[in-house]
Amino acid sequence: MTLLSINGVSRSFPTKGGAPMLALKPIDLAIARNDFMTILGPSGCGKSTLLRIVAGLDRPTSGGVAIEGRAIVGPGSDRGMVFQSYTLFPWLNVAQNVGFGLREKGVPQKERGAIVARWLDSVGLADFADRFPKQLSGGMQQRTAIARALANEPEILLLDEPFGALDNQTRALMQELLLGIWERERKTILFVTHDIEEAIFLASRVVVMSARPGRIKAEFPVDLPHPRAYTLKTTPEFSALKARLTEEIRIEAKRAAQEA
Repeated sequence: MTLLSINGVSRSFPTKGGAPMLALKPIDLAIARNDFMTILGPSGCGKSTLLRIVAGLDRPTSGGVAIEGRAIVGPGSDRGMVFQSYTLFPWLNVAQNVGFGLREKGVPQKERGAIVARWLDSVGLADFADRFPKQLSGGMQQRTAIARALANEPEILLLDEPFGALDNQTRALMQELLLGIWERERKTILFVTHDIEEAIFLASRVVVMSARPGRIKAEFPVDLPHPRAYTLKTTPEFSALKARLTEEIRIEAKRAAQEA
């Protein structure tokens, strides 16, 4: 069943004294409930712009986005957003950060505490509830941000290159953590990345965007078994899909360079 519908969404931006810059050509995309879709594309192709439109942080020039038929006109609790920067409140400890949205919604303290404890345990931070962001590593801060987004029980979780600022080893561990949560909870996830291995390892479907102006160029189902361990990345099936996606992205990156 379709949860999120993106219908004819385009986005252009004004320029100084010239024609508007077209960032996104009209895009049509349907995301099923419990799907894990990754959006892959070269830098500047409009991946993050599209995600911000879904989040309600930006408005399309044409077209629209809807969740189960409800038009998105701004941010809402039915969508949880995780950015590359950790966006934690430095004056709140880990538990308070995770419970912030629940407190704003008026969830009673006892119930809020139980929800926070559950998600801190899910992301492996149960022993760090009283720590402040400055006392955490980058990976731990991003785990806190993911727990905060999920604690509000959104219909869909939106992630904009959330592991891009992490070192390779921490990034790999965070991929396993997020995938484990998805395998247990079956949340609907839309995940933007420029990392091909990451896109394949996490997704049930990979969508490839063209160079700017971005459009949906291709879509690849990822028919690899669950639960997935990091060793999956060394299998022939994974390598074959990586080779296909690498060629798709290489073509678009070369086109972008030539046009620049």
